[in-house]
Amino acid sequence: MKESILVIGAKGQIGSELVEELRRQNGESNVIATDIKMPSPEFLSSGPFYQLDVLDFPQVLEIIRKHNVKQVYLLAALLSATAEQKIKSAWRLNMEGLLGTLELAREEKFKLFWPSSIAVFGPNTPRENTPQFTVTEPSTVYGISKLAGERWCEYYFQKFNVDVRSLRYPGLIGYKTEPGGGTTDYAVHIFHEAIRSHKYESFLSEHTELPMMYMHDALKATIGIMNADAKQVKIRSSYNVAAMSFTPAQLADEIRKHIPDFKITYKPDVRQQYADSWPKSIDDSCARTDWKWHAEYDLCRMTEDMLVHIQAMVQHH
Repeated sequence: MKESILVIGAKGQIGSELVEELRRQNGESNVIATDIKMPSPEFLSSGPFYQLDVLDFPQVLEIIRKHNVKQVYLLAALLSATAEQKIKSAWRLNMEGLLGTLELAREEKFKLFWPSSIAVFGPNTPRENTPQFTVTEPSTVYGISKLAGERWCEYYFQKFNVDVRSLRYPGLIGYKTEPGGGTTDYAVHIFHEAIRSHKYESFLSEHTELPMMYMHDALKATIGIMNADAKQVKIRSSYNVAAMSFTPAQLADEIRKHIPDFKITYKPDVRQQYADSWPKSIDDSCARTDWKWHAEYDLCRMTEDMLVHIQAMVQHH
């Protein structure tokens, strides 16, 4: 029986694009997608799908055994801004989801990917070129759950030899899903608004510099660490990965090269304080050395690609 790959949380920002890319690389029928929500008919027709709550571990186990799953990508989580509103359910989903899946990985011997985030860093972390090993004192529910998750991943690797791999994602920018309640989502939203109305009101102040990554590179890093030889994966908590850093003002300038009359205004909200506790730039030399990671997209190339694709989507609808 052929080995297959399971993606839990397949309808989120990363999941929807990851499923597509994994199916392109491994064949449609070998990538099982699951989510708590039912997807669109076109998603359903593109390969195997189960409606699944990640906390229903008997069902997760059933799918894993039925399809001979050897790799699991666990992407179900509540993001930063949403988690602050729903503290207990965020902790439950983000934490119990991971712990239960680590237990399954220990029993069923599959390779597990789990995403961490720059949210593990806090106000006392060095903000420029944030090192791999540094102060992690997060000040958000999301950050606390990601930091705890990193410790659990390393524990399960050291104690039970579970092959778990993780990346600390910076802000992710992609055109395929609508923004989902994260602090860095302005960098997705701004493109939709630039095309729709040529103006945007940013919920972060103009000089808020944050590390960002284009979705193409996020997928490359995610699949890259999973395909790396186990001996190359030396860090089992979570790897820093980086691509670019910019401010809303810099992004607006870049958009103006394509849409000259684009206007941006600033009205910082509660997300500003989360952003202020996060790094401005990330040192990812460990990932570069250990499993040869490097990013392909910078601000200029990303902006161009985003505008082309969103323009096409707008015309299509």
